[in-house]
Amino acid sequence: MAAGLVSAAENVVYIGTYTGKGSQGIYAWRFEAATGALAEIGLVGETNNPSFLAIHPNGKFLYAVNETKDGQVTSFSIDPQTAKLTELNHVPTGGADPCHLVVDHTGHALIVANYTGGSVASFPLAADGTLGKAVTFMQYRGSSVNKARQESAHAHDVALSRDNRFAVICDLGMDKLMVYRFNSQTGTLTANDPPFALMKPGSGPRHFVFDVAGSHGYVISELASTITAFHWDASRGALREMQTVSTLPADFKGTNTSAEIAIHPSGRFLYGSNRGDNSLALFLIDKATGTLKPAGHFSAGGRTPRSFAIDPTGQFLLAANQDSNDIVIFQIDQRTGALANTGRSLQLSQPVCVLFAVR
Repeated sequence: MAAGLVSAAENVVYIGTYTGKGSQGIYAWRFEAATGALAEIGLVGETNNPSFLAIHPNGKFLYAVNETKDGQVTSFSIDPQTAKLTELNHVPTGGADPCHLVVDHTGHALIVANYTGGSVASFPLAADGTLGKAVTFMQYRGSSVNKARQESAHAHDVALSRDNRFAVICDLGMDKLMVYRFNSQTGTLTANDPPFALMKPGSGPRHFVFDVAGSHGYVISELASTITAFHWDASRGALREMQTVSTLPADFKGTNTSAEIAIHPSGRFLYGSNRGDNSLALFLIDKATGTLKPAGHFSAGGRTPRSFAIDPTGQFLLAANQDSNDIVIFQIDQRTGALANTGRSLQLSQPVCVLFAVR
């Protein structure tokens, strides 16, 4: 088996949704890694607008943002037999419309990005999975050149470095990648030096991911429909821009916003999603330099691929198409990274997050 891949006979796939148009919260399916077949479990956690999900490293707890004006994050325990969720507690995030969260690698803390609130907060996690009160709160002030979308700060994503020492926050409104030192014991964030990396005006950085080795990072920019590659200095927490490539086909004409980004467990392939072109873009990663080589586009099989995730074995990719209300299953060519639509899909109202939980 290739390095970086794991063996899992059966996983559970959790799907976060926007509620109000037929969905009631978080749904789940059992996923057979060998075949890509799914068996429906159904609604496992009823909660409001759970638009992004994260799982505790011990696999016992799941966390969801509640993307509402009075933003909250909710903790759940996971039933190991049924995969159903039981709410433990919820706490305010301190800002409107939280849209992303991450649990640190030790399971001691959780960090949330508030989109409309333009802020970031961190919370300690108790041994029983419950959330404590915020121990860090960062309110951003700033804007950029796109007056319709960048009139104020819009924190959109949190990524932790492989060594768990730094947090990178994408702010779409300020065109900045904020960098903080992270203390896993206390859950606190403190200013780093350098404090941020500045993106090209109008980019709108949305989601950031570190490579498998932890020496490079990649950000997908929603407004510019680009992916930018960075060298990551792990000793200083510093980002140095290396390359920017388009997520779109050369002949695309129309309106597009890019959304999700993910790296294959092998570390060889990177994918990004396009809402407008309704495609998944593939890039080959040069492991020595960290640079990207465009390698094709594949139809998402539906409208508005807001999110997607690769199963832990690296065999399949599940794309959540928000506006066609489906999750489409693709098989990944292990040699080239190419995607093949399996013809299988799941029907669900406004899916917006896909999370694999290895059992």
